[in-house]
Amino acid sequence: MADEQVQQAQDANQGGTQFPPQFFDCVNEYLELTNKQSQQYGDKNISLAALFASARFNAHVFLNNVKPIAAAEERAAFLDYMSTMYRRMLNEHLDGMGEERGIDVGDSELADEYKAAGVRIGRLKSAGEVAAANE
Repeated sequence: MADEQVQQAQDANQGGTQFPPQFFDCVNEYLELTNKQSQQYGDKNISLAALFASARFNAHVFLNNVKPIAAAEERAAFLDYMSTMYRRMLNEHLDGMGEERGIDVGDSELADEYKAAGVRIGRLKSAGEVAAANE
């Protein structure tokens, strides 16, 4: 249920963008590998390795797709875009996983967007339940 709510909020914020099934196949395959590696090397080590690999791969993709003459000029915008996207994804996963696990993960940076989409998750859900009980 929490995953559905987070997905609804993501869809609302992305103009209803739907990802192809291959996207989730790739994510699941990647997570299977990192979970396997985590058992051998520990969560924190694999978290750092995954961040390092992601940064390396995304730098590669940027350099493959930018015109060499524009790389220096577009660098800051690329870094801002990727940092913002990662922060958003991390917020969404904290919200969803915290909800699934019954853990208060604090106020979401996406709370206003969730409210606008009619999604109640985490503290928004609790606030909604309190408001409904007081009516």
